[in-house]
Amino acid sequence: MITVIETNVKWATLAFAASAVITLLVAEPKAKMLYVLFFGYYPILKAIFEKTKSRVVEYLLKFALFNAAVVVAYSFVANFIGVDLRDMGDFGKYTSAVLLAAANIAFPIYDLAVAKMAQFYIMRLHPQVSKILKIK
Repeated sequence: MITVIETNVKWATLAFAASAVITLLVAEPKAKMLYVLFFGYYPILKAIFEKTKSRVVEYLLKFALFNAAVVVAYSFVANFIGVDLRDMGDFGKYTSAVLLAAANIAFPIYDLAVAKMAQFYIMRLHPQVSKILKIK
């Protein structure tokens, strides 16, 4: 989010790509997956989505992206790591739906947290960073 604020989406995307490569090289597997499949690029797309004129469209885009990322992550875990919740009998039959519903309840809290962190950065840290970097 800071790169989007200080520069633009293009530079933020390049920063994400570079950090994703580093993450893939050094992080543990779960962190790699979470960062590359959602948390690394979400603040960039959040900034783009929030430029839409309709709040309904904005949130539809955000939730569609989030749910797609969750499905891809689940598919990755099920297919490549070999953990499929449906193989756990009655418990596993509904677990993926319950987890997806819980994730969709938690997602707006995460979205708000990212917005508040950006607001904090702009109000408190950006002036100091601007002085250090001698930017407007």
